[in-house]
Amino acid sequence: MKCELQEGKKMPKTKLKTVLLAATPNPEQIVSMGAKLCYSKADIAGLEKTAKSPEFIERLTQMGHLSPIEHASFSFGIEGVSRALLAQITRHRIASFSVQSQRYVNQSAKKGEFSYVIPPSIEALGQAAVHKFEEQMRTMQEWYDEWVAALGNAGEKSNEDARFVLPNACETKMIVTMNARELLHFFALRCCNRAQWEIRELAWQMLALVMEKAPDLFGKAGPSCICGACSEGKMCCGRADEVRARHRKLMEGCGHE
Repeated sequence: MKCELQEGKKMPKTKLKTVLLAATPNPEQIVSMGAKLCYSKADIAGLEKTAKSPEFIERLTQMGHLSPIEHASFSFGIEGVSRALLAQITRHRIASFSVQSQRYVNQSAKKGEFSYVIPPSIEALGQAAVHKFEEQMRTMQEWYDEWVAALGNAGEKSNEDARFVLPNACETKMIVTMNARELLHFFALRCCNRAQWEIRELAWQMLALVMEKAPDLFGKAGPSCICGACSEGKMCCGRADEVRARHRKLMEGCGHE
């Protein structure tokens, strides 16, 4: 079986891109309303007139009264990420995921080849290392195309088994929806320097998007070192100042000092 790839043709390298597709309107107001309803005799119309305040939302978090935060939800469009990242992010179970299928979406050279993510650590080794990685991706593309052909080019019936030779580097796209409480948990774990580099970068991009939308809700979101001591103990990265500076830059971008 002959490979469909042209000699010397470069396969598509991809980069992470995140957009905020949708969000609960006035997310901080609905959180405040939910919280105040628990302690107030006011009716819904009366609660709706209540202005949210940063102090109230912060006090809510400090009290550990987090269920009202679940009323605010955010949906993200994510592309240029690897299947390795997909395995990590779907561990966050209080979320909804729609993921591009490798069964229904053919990855063959005739369709334009599969896109892939190159780890920065490999890029840092220099052009020779990058070239070697690209050649390995090319080989896997050849394997995939061969199996699609051997299995009869029968659409998803061929794709579903040919995809077994595709690498973790293979790109995927997804739409992810999380409520604000789960996002706070997600940012606490994944914005930390001990998180894997790809999901860490995704987490910071997501945090920047929601912080602009709801700065009072997410003003202190991130790893524990944002507001206090590192929770990682002996595994601490020792770069808390760097993390705080990145977080401060996000807040300044939202107009908060």
